[in-house]
Amino acid sequence: MTLGFDFWIQLLVVLAALFYGARKGGMGLGLIGGVGLVILIFVFHLKPGKPPVDVILTILSVVCASATLQAAGGLDCLLQIAEKMLRRHPRFVCYLAPYICWFLTVLCGTGHVVYTMLPIIYDVAIKNGIRPERPMAASTIAAQMGVICSPAAVAAVSMISLLDGYEVGGKPFGFTQLFAIVIPSAIVGLFAEATYSVFRGKDLDKDEEFQRLISDPEQRKYVYGETTTLIGVKFRPEQWASLWIFLGTVVVVALLGMFPSLRPVVGGKALSMTLAIQMFMLTAGALMVAFCKTRASSVAKTNVFNAGMVAIVAVYGVAWMADTMFASHLANLKEVLTEWVREMPWTYAIVLLLVSKLVNSQAAAIATIVPVALAIGTPPGLVVAFSSACYGYYILPTYPSDLAAIQFDRSGTTHIGRFVINHSFILPGLIGVITASIVGYFLGLAYGYI
Repeated sequence: MTLGFDFWIQLLVVLAALFYGARKGGMGLGLIGGVGLVILIFVFHLKPGKPPVDVILTILSVVCASATLQAAGGLDCLLQIAEKMLRRHPRFVCYLAPYICWFLTVLCGTGHVVYTMLPIIYDVAIKNGIRPERPMAASTIAAQMGVICSPAAVAAVSMISLLDGYEVGGKPFGFTQLFAIVIPSAIVGLFAEATYSVFRGKDLDKDEEFQRLISDPEQRKYVYGETTTLIGVKFRPEQWASLWIFLGTVVVVALLGMFPSLRPVVGGKALSMTLAIQMFMLTAGALMVAFCKTRASSVAKTNVFNAGMVAIVAVYGVAWMADTMFASHLANLKEVLTEWVREMPWTYAIVLLLVSKLVNSQAAAIATIVPVALAIGTPPGLVVAFSSACYGYYILPTYPSDLAAIQFDRSGTTHIGRFVINHSFILPGLIGVITASIVGYFLGLAYGYI
């Protein structure tokens, strides 16, 4: 059986909405999803799909906790610890900076922590004669690779929500199965991209363009600038307390995911991890407001909250539109694609990677592709094994953290090339994510997931 003409026309509508929405940014992406829905339902008379309510509510709870941490000042405490480690070993900045940024994302659940680290990474690199592009590009990639590895991250909790009730490796799916794949895969992937970064580009003393730039005394002063640092900043006890509350909650959530027996039995089975995450993340935010002198009104003004709300709108519009379109052709898709995925499982990873670029969001890519993959019969274990492929928005340099790295690099070495596609982030990104995906696949085979 082949897919009919109406399928391809409707797919074109979905892709057009994704392309146009991506150009307008995350919020625009979600809103344009509504236009796609109107066309699919009112013009093609498709049955409306279901918006991913559980995923959206889980994302909301995680964003509330992370934003409260930022408002309470706990995030700055964590960044100070990271800076001390970086400045203690400046010659290894190309390895240390990516791993530190990845670990910060794992702890905090958002890659946006890299914004505060970027000027520090630049300062350490330029003051030690290291080409800033090397650690800065690698670090922005590493920070985003940490998203799928964090129990407090939108993409990871989306995966947990969508696979809730499935078995992977003979056990009910949870954080244990996911992190057994994505964490070691990321560690290997980061090593590969960091090793490449050590040797990329010309050394500063051999870079004619850089030497020409600093030959001007004013430009030299601008390039080397003043030291950016959090070291020496004194934080209040309440700020440190907010950090420990947040990290403690992340540990509790991870333990509940690893050991279902710790969850109360409701309706004859252990409480859903989706609900457990929502409860504990809201509780973490409440504790920080109650005991850390945090104004509740300031939470909604943080960068983390704004970025999280944009992610929710993107997931809402895009996932609902995709579910409406693909659910209407599910029978045909199963027949056409099941054998294809069985014979060439890596095609799932490629689709996930490309869609994440289209929607500029790991969570939105997962919410869009994973339900379709499961519906056509893709083994849940394969979906988990290729989880690292959900990050592909470094392909074009349009993501805020990539643009921030370009802005913070006053030496000009982190850049967008003449042809746009030849920018500082694409090779570290491809090396890191492809390596992680390959490692994930072989780990899936070793664990018996596939």
